[in-house]
Amino acid sequence: MRICLLAEGSYPYVVGGVSSWVQMLIKGMPEHEFFVYSIGAEESERGQFKYTLPDNLKGIQEVFLDEILNSKSSEMLENILSAHEKEVMRELVTGEKPIDVKELAKIFRVPGRFKSPLSIFMSSDFFDVIETVYHERYNYLPFTDFFWTLRSMLVPLFFLLQQELPEADVYHSVATGYCGVIGALAAEVYHKPFIITEHGIYSREREVEIIKSDWAKGDFKSVWIQYFYNLAKLSYLTANHVYTLFEHNAEVEISLGCDPEKIRIVPNGVRMERFEGIGELQPIDDGEPFTIGAVVRVVPIKDIVTLLRAFFLVKQEKDLINARLFVIGGTEEDEEYFSLCRQTVEMLHIGDVTFTGSVNVTDYLPRLDLLVLSSISEGQPLAILEGHAAHRPFVATDVGCCRELLHGEKNDTLGHSGVIVAPMDFQKMAEEIVRLARDFELRREMGNIGYERVRRMYTYERFINEYKNIYAHAMEGGG
Repeated sequence: MRICLLAEGSYPYVVGGVSSWVQMLIKGMPEHEFFVYSIGAEESERGQFKYTLPDNLKGIQEVFLDEILNSKSSEMLENILSAHEKEVMRELVTGEKPIDVKELAKIFRVPGRFKSPLSIFMSSDFFDVIETVYHERYNYLPFTDFFWTLRSMLVPLFFLLQQELPEADVYHSVATGYCGVIGALAAEVYHKPFIITEHGIYSREREVEIIKSDWAKGDFKSVWIQYFYNLAKLSYLTANHVYTLFEHNAEVEISLGCDPEKIRIVPNGVRMERFEGIGELQPIDDGEPFTIGAVVRVVPIKDIVTLLRAFFLVKQEKDLINARLFVIGGTEEDEEYFSLCRQTVEMLHIGDVTFTGSVNVTDYLPRLDLLVLSSISEGQPLAILEGHAAHRPFVATDVGCCRELLHGEKNDTLGHSGVIVAPMDFQKMAEEIVRLARDFELRREMGNIGYERVRRMYTYERFINEYKNIYAHAMEGGG
């Protein structure tokens, strides 16, 4: 079987999270061939792979969005869209109705119809669509700004819709954004099944980023946010099945327009043998510092700044003045944010903070007394599963599946394997770190509960067997 995985802004350029999940999935099924269609932001990333590619990964098609955004405008074309096609384009812009990917294929997949992705956007027909939508919905905004905002949003999509599509037996997207639309299109073109695994809720994550961004100004934030919700609706509509990691995600997907009959829960899993040499938590020797770890990529969505503020407060306690913090994960993905984190350390005069960069996590876990996750958005974080597999307790923010992983789901009677705090609440985070730092027996009990929870419900073998069955079912015509 040949499986095409579609990824965006993750594998194989970024370590951890969704990328680790993709690598595990491919390596766990050597009997199948995989092909990755990867959408990146910048051409400079080409070939900069952070993983050793498995033997059964037969190729990677790299597509970069800055290629089209930097291209020159084409000449104005007249009468290139029919009345029906103009209406499809209008619905794509407004999101009033879920767009059928068949309609997009009819417009964008006709060989030789358009010389460039800009051909449609710079046509008089599409300009009419833009004007109509502007006067109906956005006439309180400057038209020129509205026009260029739509160009930034839609030209990358138009570009992707006209790219060469890999042929496969199953198309499997790891998000509902651009890669979800392209997966839907490829499945339509080749008449194959299309499935989605949504880790975090893509459209919600984009909303958080846009609200906090500087590049989207004022009321244009809502235009961008609605656009990504539109892409999600298209992906949900087309997919044969939508897999997600935990129940709350499924509820959000339904609220965003996904048919509940399509949704199924498939949790992540970890290789327990990777951590078998790390026993239960041990008391801290006299004179040794209390050691906190955070296994994260240093990017805004992980909110390292909140973690640093909390650690600053922890070190104000006389018995924890020698506490140390290891931030364990890559720092190169967002150099500006990494610089902000270092500036925060300097401004607050925080000692004993180490940014390790990309390292083997198992080398650090035995040295840690407590793990912290400060994210403002998550799916089902592998960092918690791996930390629990190493008998380590957590303080984590109440995002994604963190509460279920630390407190257990409805029928889970094991107990708490950590503490949940609100996102960005560095004071409460610090309080809980201090409380656990002073209670070794509680930390050890939580670490052991976390280990048992992962051993029972979140193993790599269980995860791989689920997806073997999913792919087999898709090939048998079950989609």
